[in-house]
Amino acid sequence: MALSRSALMKRPPASAPVFKDRILMGHCVSQMEALPEASVDVIFADPPYNLQLGGDLHRPDQSKVDAVDDAWDQFESFQAYDAFTRAWLLAARRVLKPNGTIWVIGSYHNIFRVGASLQDLGYWILNDVVWRKSNPMPNFRGRRFQNAHETMIWASRDQNAKGYTFNYDSMKAANDDVQMRSDWLFPICTGGERLKDKAGQKLHPTQKPEALIARVLLASTKPGDVVLDPFFGTGTTGAVARRLGRHFVGIERDPAYIAAAEQRIAAVERLPEESLLIATGKRAEPRVPFASLIEAGLIAPGARLTDAGRRHVAQVRADGTVAVGGEVASIHRVGAKVQGLSACNGWTFWHVEAEGVLTPIDELRRLVREKMALRGVVS
Repeated sequence: MALSRSALMKRPPASAPVFKDRILMGHCVSQMEALPEASVDVIFADPPYNLQLGGDLHRPDQSKVDAVDDAWDQFESFQAYDAFTRAWLLAARRVLKPNGTIWVIGSYHNIFRVGASLQDLGYWILNDVVWRKSNPMPNFRGRRFQNAHETMIWASRDQNAKGYTFNYDSMKAANDDVQMRSDWLFPICTGGERLKDKAGQKLHPTQKPEALIARVLLASTKPGDVVLDPFFGTGTTGAVARRLGRHFVGIERDPAYIAAAEQRIAAVERLPEESLLIATGKRAEPRVPFASLIEAGLIAPGARLTDAGRRHVAQVRADGTVAVGGEVASIHRVGAKVQGLSACNGWTFWHVEAEGVLTPIDELRRLVREKMALRGVVS
């Protein structure tokens, strides 16, 4: 069901702390300071780049390039830009959950200064991801290399942050079962996706492609997560979040951008629930110690384990260890010992026998995990 424009309130009243799926009008710092502490899962920030453009830029045919010359991208000095960056990053860190992460995108004009501020404020950089543009704008003056990429910094709230979301298996599966790399190829925003004003001109000079934001959210969020964009613009983050079953919070100062974002997001249809399921591997599953199989009654103390070829036999002890001869240790260490190896996955090496049929103890672990899921236990 599409959202109505009235559902995208610019600012909730003080008596109503609800802030999800809203566009808040005002300065990013003051609006973030009004949000509850530790209330968002992920932040995607596309701050002003401080491009320091000097004069008009023309193509070889003397037509003027529609460059970024808006007032919001202009700062009187690097020091002023650094102070602005520090202020909004501090406000962002307060609203980020302890296990939350932040993405900041920029160009060579600003991303190194932003990265230094992130580290100075205690964020912990996880990756820098290069967005390589398949259709970048040419360098018309021919005095530099063509600027064909932008950089995204992905960081956790601090160095010791645990449990942040990274959908590794999903990203790998989407990349033809090859680990997803940190260089992403996407075209810049063009065609029907590019929002235009009544005169047919670009409504926002730095509108990002939805495919880029979608990969960010699919990699680092789960359905139902809250995504904050403190430089909301025309609402790309909100539109993608809505489609992917995430909540958004947008902050924007320009009424024209807000109006365009409201209309855009209201037209978005959320994908069906079954389309939003995230692929997971064993690393995302709850940890189950071998002793849990004994506690669940799936294996009894004194039971015998054997390998698939029935060459080795181990006896289960009540404390979750297993014994072979004089060796008493974990299923992994004993499995490695009997094979003369330095390491062994005991879950796949050891089996239990019932009525002449060998079953890997990993299958019994799966039954325990299913019971844990039914009881609402998560890793």
